[in-house]
Amino acid sequence: MLALLLTGCVPAAQRPSGWVYPLPRHQPDDGLAVVTRPGGEGLHIWIETDTSRPGTCRPRWIPDAARLRGGNGPRPTSFGLAPRQEFFQAQERGRVRVALRRQAEGLCRQRAPRSVFVWDPPPRSTADYRPPDLPLLEEPDLLSDPRAIRRAEKRLLGLPLTPEDLEEPPQPHPGGT
Repeated sequence: MLALLLTGCVPAAQRPSGWVYPLPRHQPDDGLAVVTRPGGEGLHIWIETDTSRPGTCRPRWIPDAARLRGGNGPRPTSFGLAPRQEFFQAQERGRVRVALRRQAEGLCRQRAPRSVFVWDPPPRSTADYRPPDLPLLEEPDLLSDPRAIRRAEKRLLGLPLTPEDLEEPPQPHPGGT
């Protein structure tokens, strides 16, 4: 009862509105605004999809949400990062989880319309969060062939190619180094 009386004394602008609504980043359904602080501040949760398994689309959770500003007004913006703990606290609210499911399902329909949507609930603590396993990059994926770059530069500059520019790089042996 005392808490109710005390919150009645706080001006509305200084109380969190508790609003939860879609706030796209790049396309519809890829973001959700969650007002958690007074003055319209909160989280801009980014929603991603995982289509690594053929025929299924599921959410890929990113607990590193952006800080939301102006969430109670007509032009909300996001910037920087909010603490992960705030993301996990937002998951305690059923309205947030329902809205995240709705957004993730819509995003899957856009990105993988022929796939089945599989709901994986968002992590509710640091211990629950499992970063996605991404493929490792190998050296050939990271570095361009210097001879190919030199040839391209010379062609762009209109310079003649020399015989060493045309040499192919040595190929690694299939059995090892």
